[in-house]
Amino acid sequence: MATIIEVTDLSMPELEPFTRLTEAQLRNRLEPEKGIFIAESPKVIQRALDAGYEPVSLLMEHRQLTGQGSGVLARCADIPVYTASRELLAELTGYPLTRGVLCAMRRPKLPSVEELCADARRVAVLEGIVDSTNIGAIFRSAAALNMDAVLVTPTCSDPLYRRAVRVSMGTIFQVPWTRIGEEPSQWPDAGLRRLRSLGFRTAAMALSDDSVSIEDPRLLAEERLAIVLGTEGDGLAARTIAACDYTVRIPMAHEVDSLNVAAASAVAFWQLRAR
Repeated sequence: MATIIEVTDLSMPELEPFTRLTEAQLRNRLEPEKGIFIAESPKVIQRALDAGYEPVSLLMEHRQLTGQGSGVLARCADIPVYTASRELLAELTGYPLTRGVLCAMRRPKLPSVEELCADARRVAVLEGIVDSTNIGAIFRSAAALNMDAVLVTPTCSDPLYRRAVRVSMGTIFQVPWTRIGEEPSQWPDAGLRRLRSLGFRTAAMALSDDSVSIEDPRLLAEERLAIVLGTEGDGLAARTIAACDYTVRIPMAHEVDSLNVAAASAVAFWQLRAR
């Protein structure tokens, strides 16, 4: 049974993961196997538990002990549960808790690209996307539109950052993902070679004079396709576009020149899904 601990001292060191540690400190890049992340709200936490993620501790409002958080408590035996009033926790964290529950969870060991893509037909590759809101929205679209996996490049924001997890509504735990390279030098050349060795053709989502429409039948005919999406503002690097098999555009009206990367991902995932 979980151990319920009343929060009386806002400086308790046990609360640091929820209150004072930065995302980088939580991630612990030097020893990632010891890192943790924060999942927020009962629904998101339940999805993480369903996916096999290991809880470390919980922080929740009093009312959640017998409210929506009770289902999480029932699944989180033998971990500390820190609790206090909504007002005190808002003072502690700097803002009201979403749905009144936070859970510190251990980071998983990520699979290799080869393991993740062994049976995949459609994967998304996220190049240098730094906005956690966009990361979360892309994962939500990937889950809803049945992408087999998501690969994030070395310069991409961490999918387990708190905002990304929250925006994704926990779908980050439902879509297999991993990093395609640990250092910036490992993308795009080495990364694209890895994808080709696994039988993938690559489609760079970008506007250029030699791009093909996303409705081009050749794209739908590809047995294995990696959809490559670029960073906010600048989009994909020219080197990445040049190295991909296709450059793909979404036809647009009213002289609109581009879509937000999260919106573009949803269109691409739907149109280019495996038939």
